[in-house]
Amino acid sequence: MTSTALSEPATLTFEQALAELETLVQRLESGNVPLEESIAAYERGEALKKRCADLLDVAEKRVEKIRVGSDGRAIGTEPLDPDA
Repeated sequence: MTSTALSEPATLTFEQALAELETLVQRLESGNVPLEESIAAYERGEALKKRCADLLDVAEKRVEKIRVGSDGRAIGTEPLDPDA
């Protein structure tokens, strides 16, 4: 495992969390992991999945769409989802 494997999921970047999650999935899919280790890996995977989802949610809220005037020129930006 990488050095990020022991880090708290909340401290990982999206890329770090996703990479570790992919590694865990590969290990579990191999079928060569003892039961207790599989359970711990699954729990860690759930925490990593939540971290990725949370970071994606934050990024989505930051995305803006460009407003276009009647002449087709950009006149500013607005939230992608005004209800968010």
